[in-house]
Amino acid sequence: MSTLSVVISAFNEEKKLEACLSSVKAIADEIIVVNNSSTDDTEKIALRYTKNVFTRPNNPMLNVNKNFGFTKATSDWILCLDADERVTPELAKEMKQIMDAPSDNNGYWIPRKNIIFGKAIENSIWWPDYQMRLFKKGKGKFAEKHVHEMITIDGKTEHLTSPMLHENYSSISQYLQKLDRIYTENEAEQYIANGKTITWIDALRFPADDFFKTFFLRKGYKDGLHGLVLSMLQAFYAEIVFAKIWEKQGFKEYNSKNFLQDVFKECLKIAMEFQYWFVSMFIEITANPAKKLALKMKRKMISQKISS
Repeated sequence: MSTLSVVISAFNEEKKLEACLSSVKAIADEIIVVNNSSTDDTEKIALRYTKNVFTRPNNPMLNVNKNFGFTKATSDWILCLDADERVTPELAKEMKQIMDAPSDNNGYWIPRKNIIFGKAIENSIWWPDYQMRLFKKGKGKFAEKHVHEMITIDGKTEHLTSPMLHENYSSISQYLQKLDRIYTENEAEQYIANGKTITWIDALRFPADDFFKTFFLRKGYKDGLHGLVLSMLQAFYAEIVFAKIWEKQGFKEYNSKNFLQDVFKECLKIAMEFQYWFVSMFIEITANPAKKLALKMKRKMISQKISS
């Protein structure tokens, strides 16, 4: 029978850590908590569930301490969790089955159900939000370059069907704080490190393209007002990424005598793309064949205008 080590890296998570630990206590042969020099009761709560609590400096590169936790694991398998994540009973059962069954898979992607602003988001980039979290000891590790890196697995991987729960953003303030302190900063640095450049048009394109992706392409509209607000926040996120890249490149000036006209033309193009996406969604949800055909003809006309 295979054994399981659960590794959690946490900083000031006294409000969420206990629920996380409680969700795994029945399936974990070993729990390892890396305490990132928390100033609240994180360590005290962790010690209720395990003696394996290691205090480390709060490294801005979060993956460093997660990898440290992996080195302390002694079981056959490792499950990596954040303090705001929970293992469901269905997931626990599925993990036990695959860990005990003969397989040449070294890692498993777990779907993550995000609870955002009090609602389980069922569409867009927030579902199924697969995360590489379960892997054989010695076969997985985080890269230590960027915050958003996934665990890299040496060998074959597969996907599980049962989800873990992620108590994601509970307030707009929390979203904005993480957006500023961690995610946009890291993404802007990564953009520059990859040798990419920006132009003034990206100040419009970055947010527009992210909204199109989240609200239309990934069906964020199906989550109603939550989906709309999250898509708009994602567009704002993209605008901040652009602005931070611009800042890191010295606030390079761009202007011309036709600048207003140039912005107007780009905005018209974006407006046409909004029409294209709305018509495309109406085609998907329309059952009437005649109406569907008319919408397809309209979309073709819009597409021709965008291309011209």
